[in-house]
Amino acid sequence: MRVTQSMLTNNSMRNLSSSYARMGQLQDQLATGKKITKPSDDPVVAMKGMFYRSNLTGIEQYKRNLSELYLWMENSESGIDHANQGLQRVRELTLQGKNGSLSEEDRKAVAVEIEQIKKDLVSVAETKVAGRYIFNGTDVGNSPMKDGSPADGTAPQIADNLVNGKTGDYMIEVSPGVSLKANADPTNVFSQKLFDTVHSIQKALESDDISSLDTELENLDQVMNTLSAERSDLGARYNRLEMIDDRLAQQEVTASHILSDNEDADIERVITDLKTQESVHRAALSVGARIMQPTLMDFLR
Repeated sequence: MRVTQSMLTNNSMRNLSSSYARMGQLQDQLATGKKITKPSDDPVVAMKGMFYRSNLTGIEQYKRNLSELYLWMENSESGIDHANQGLQRVRELTLQGKNGSLSEEDRKAVAVEIEQIKKDLVSVAETKVAGRYIFNGTDVGNSPMKDGSPADGTAPQIADNLVNGKTGDYMIEVSPGVSLKANADPTNVFSQKLFDTVHSIQKALESDDISSLDTELENLDQVMNTLSAERSDLGARYNRLEMIDDRLAQQEVTASHILSDNEDADIERVITDLKTQESVHRAALSVGARIMQPTLMDFLR
């Protein structure tokens, strides 16, 4: 086959064009820090990147769910602790009220303090987190109390769903197929028995009737034991939450590392390849200049 001047010129121009394209690709990698800028650059890297990025996004969402769990559990624990302190004070005041040396007026003064503690317990039961009641199971939009300010002589009444035990567990997903209970059982924390007991103690002291205080003390101890058991259960779930948090943190680091290995360019190697390509390109230009020698047409002017 006869090799013509036009064939040499076309081959040289095609090779120079390919060299420009390679240099442009390396410059894109250097500017973006990524191996590819569009899926057609490397379909395999693009497909793996979609999968790895989806995995990382899922982990980040689960970590956001953990933040909500922390918020619920920490506020629940704080509420239970506050209620326990209030009940402890009621117990101390009840024992004080049983003292035969107290006058009727003294017992009425003790009853006044217990009434304030009772109102405080109602306010704790109606604790909200991000606009949702945390002590009413899954019915987060409604108060667990029927009436926050009941008429005189009436104990605070809890909502019907708590009385019937139809509260449900507020579950939050922490990993694929795994959910964790966020709330404390409201029937174990703010039961009707709790409010009835505190109210009965208050009324007994107001009427100077100390004969019933022994029975009410037993009821109060039962309520406090149930409260402590619920607090222990909440603490166990909080420990599990911390373990899940640690595992997700490790998964996030691993997923980020894999994604980086798949998509991020090796900058040192890109710089080296770019320098090499520039040298090759200059050599190609030099050779092309020699191939494209003057012809007879250049002299026919």
